[in-house]
Amino acid sequence: MRKLLLISPLFLSIISYGQSVRKYSNEFMNIGVDAAALGMSNAVTAHTSDVNSGYWNPAGLLKVEDKQLSLMHASYFANIAQYDYAAFAMPIDERSAFGVSLIRFGVDDILNTTQLIDSEGNIDYNRISLFSAADYGVIFSYARSLPLDGLNYGVNAKVIRRIIGKFANSWGFGFDIGIQYETDNEWKFGLMLRDITTTYNVWNIDEDEFETIKDAVPGENQELPETTEITLPKAQLGIAKKFVIRYDYSILAAANLNMRFAQTNDIISTEVVSIDPAVGLEFGYIDIVYLRAGAGNFQNIIQLDGSEKLSFQPNIGVGFKYKGIAVDYALTDIGDQSAALYSNIFSLRVDLGIFRR
Repeated sequence: MRKLLLISPLFLSIISYGQSVRKYSNEFMNIGVDAAALGMSNAVTAHTSDVNSGYWNPAGLLKVEDKQLSLMHASYFANIAQYDYAAFAMPIDERSAFGVSLIRFGVDDILNTTQLIDSEGNIDYNRISLFSAADYGVIFSYARSLPLDGLNYGVNAKVIRRIIGKFANSWGFGFDIGIQYETDNEWKFGLMLRDITTTYNVWNIDEDEFETIKDAVPGENQELPETTEITLPKAQLGIAKKFVIRYDYSILAAANLNMRFAQTNDIISTEVVSIDPAVGLEFGYIDIVYLRAGAGNFQNIIQLDGSEKLSFQPNIGVGFKYKGIAVDYALTDIGDQSAALYSNIFSLRVDLGIFRR
């Protein structure tokens, strides 16, 4: 029944694509990957340094010493939506590296009840069908070091595929640019520019199927929407520092400023840019066991009485790494501390070189 409740928003979302430039577009690409990063509230732009850097900041791929594989699965909205991720990365030579990442976010087996009532007003359950609404993203990453010691850059080329049953589908293309810099005293800085050229989605809407749903909501007869959608650029500025305590213990402190070039409900919001800070901590023991915590997604939420309430998203996580295999867990959601049910997220990262030893 929960999936049945999703059908109207999904159909109405098809209609809303008539807006060419949107504050929130291709948002499934902004959820995040890797339980280790999610446990730190995604504050990893400056220090990401493994196969998952293809998503967070491709400049970090230069820290990958051998072929690496990463996998993650998460369920959101009480297991209604499934989020899957896989990535591979490898060094090309001493100064460059390559990676590819795949993301799927989808809701499957949705009940299509637009034809439930026949032309004579009778309810016929045999007229119910199923469909899926799924978003796919493929990221091709390339990283290279610059002549200045400690300065690296990376570039992402993204292909977006979005499908809403037989009703509509789209292709999108975009680019990201990332930079990382590490000082001699091991302070790390990072800058990630997402959708730097804007990501352009072109929608193909089945007009015959559109005719069957445009009158599904009485009094809401709609014209055929436009077929283009543009994702505006975003920027993430990060800083991180790892402190070692008596050899066995370490603390990694990191912070991000996540910026959208539009006015939103972020804690800092102007007509030019909106800024959402995020902070994360990772406590490590002999580089094997990790405990993580973070807070982010700070938003000003307008209440029914017109007042504003500050909302944020806390996250926690743990990790274990041994001989090239890392297993991480995070307890997180994609909203704030009360807007959505929390999800248990697990991810696996493997250095494939261990199988050659």
